[in-house]
Amino acid sequence: MTASAAAAISAHAHATDARARQGLGPRVRRLHARIGAAHRQAEGMAFARSLLQGEAAPLQLAALIRSLEPAYALIEARGPQLAAALGTNLVPWTELARHGVLADDVVALEAAGVPATPELPAARAWLDHLRLLAEQTPHRFLAHVYVRYGGDLSGGQQLAEQARAILTRHGLRPVRFWNFDQPTAELKHRLHEAFGQLELSAVEEEELLQEAVDAFLATQGLLADLADLPATTSV
Repeated sequence: MTASAAAAISAHAHATDARARQGLGPRVRRLHARIGAAHRQAEGMAFARSLLQGEAAPLQLAALIRSLEPAYALIEARGPQLAAALGTNLVPWTELARHGVLADDVVALEAAGVPATPELPAARAWLDHLRLLAEQTPHRFLAHVYVRYGGDLSGGQQLAEQARAILTRHGLRPVRFWNFDQPTAELKHRLHEAFGQLELSAVEEEELLQEAVDAFLATQGLLADLADLPATTSV
């Protein structure tokens, strides 16, 4: 995929999100408005561009999957209880769950001979941060829930197409991380409804919005580490 095609994907995603925001509740509209700049910055980073252009290496994709697996394990272990305590039982946790899929993808990539990489510093820092938030400020923890699943259901669907093409070109089974059993539009709607239902003070509301930006900054750190891995590798 060319750079212009990658830009077209990004532009289409932004236009689609803009139309979708017209029917969203005030909190979700504020979330989208707050994270817009950080979202665009993440899209412009070297690994994100490489993936959108179909040039990322299987090693880099495997490192991404391995980095996400423990974080999603924590999100899915702690998230339901924390969300319920803040007033919502509407998050479709079962349908969104990615941890098991990520674990299966890791096993499949290793079995196919994609070498393991050391733990990425940004992935470790993010996981440690999530653990702290879960214990001390659960509303901030939920900001990462929104950013991660919202991204998987939106721009992640474009990333999936390129990841599938890259791995197929190298004779590897595509990862299933971005595959959902239910329509992504339905899952996004349910996620939005859940976050609209959260019972937050004015201070917690502002901290949720700021932490959503911080969640994208964590993603940027991970993308930077992935870009530092070898661009090519044999499998």
